[in-house]
Amino acid sequence: MQLNKAKKIVIKLGSSTIIDAKGKFKKKWFLSLIQDIKQLRKNNQEIVIVSSGAIALGQSYLKIQNKKVKIEMSQAVASIGQIHLINEFQKIFEKNKIKIGQILITPDDTEQRRRALNARRTFENLFKLEAIPVVNENDTTATSEIKYGDNDRLAARVAQIIGADLLIILSDVDGLYEKISNKKSLIKQVDIVNEKVFSLVDKKINTYGSGGMLTKLEAAKICVNAGCHMLIANGGKFNPIKKIISEKVYTWFKPKISNLDARKKWIISSLSSSAKIYIDHGASKALKSGKSLLPAGIIKIAGNFKKGDNIVIVDNNNIDVARALSSFTSEEINKIKGLQSNQIENILGYASKSEIVHKDDIVIL
Repeated sequence: MQLNKAKKIVIKLGSSTIIDAKGKFKKKWFLSLIQDIKQLRKNNQEIVIVSSGAIALGQSYLKIQNKKVKIEMSQAVASIGQIHLINEFQKIFEKNKIKIGQILITPDDTEQRRRALNARRTFENLFKLEAIPVVNENDTTATSEIKYGDNDRLAARVAQIIGADLLIILSDVDGLYEKISNKKSLIKQVDIVNEKVFSLVDKKINTYGSGGMLTKLEAAKICVNAGCHMLIANGGKFNPIKKIISEKVYTWFKPKISNLDARKKWIISSLSSSAKIYIDHGASKALKSGKSLLPAGIIKIAGNFKKGDNIVIVDNNNIDVARALSSFTSEEINKIKGLQSNQIENILGYASKSEIVHKDDIVIL
């Protein structure tokens, strides 16, 4: 797929891409990006921007030297920085006669199906108004337990929800590198995001960023499962999108050919879950043949979860078999695991579904 053929494009801007070493907004660079965006819009391509930088701008304004502040303080810093960030966006876009709309998102907005659909409608209505949605995590209310922690995965989740064709992550590197004979070689294309690809990651992060390459690969995993292309490129140059098209220096992640409907794409693209249901060989075989998960095939569970939560189903070889939405709480499953479906009501004391996870809520990995 070529960039100029993508109908919906999400552009993720890293903190170091839009904020300089002194903590100032890169106005000239951003103006060059807008020139690129105007060209994309001439081709009738719809654009979403996911931007980092609120905390970095807040720290600069408040003259906070420590780059790593505690989460409760970072929320307050973000609330100040977010005003400065969106103000810079507004002024420059306004001069270029482009409307923007701000969307602040928390994980609940993407991980709960009803709220994800509401978010999608907001994006669609902004497109109808010919406005560019500008997205950031709502750092002012996020906690360590309910937080993306990085805008790479947020951008990937947004791409999945709106049905984007391409996610462009502009970073401070050209892409993903592989070491060959003590030399670094840029990987031009990744067809499968597996453990081998993750092993190439440098765990270091930059001055302002919260993720580094690891979260970019996690974002790639979300994208490819949702049928969306993704590329990582260096945003340090002026007119970065134009440079991507002309110079072709990036790492491109090809999506899986997916025949999943929108709901199942949403399920499989959920953020990593610590909640797991372990099943026996018979249950694993049944799931792969398109059956629901019954209590009889469950060996044990890990983590606490509620009805409707996204969980991972693991087989007896400790291999992830599926992503799914549980029809029962972890507490209920603990009571009825290994039993026959007709025993559920007697054990729980009330009538309920016979399937722990319905086949319509299961996506085989």
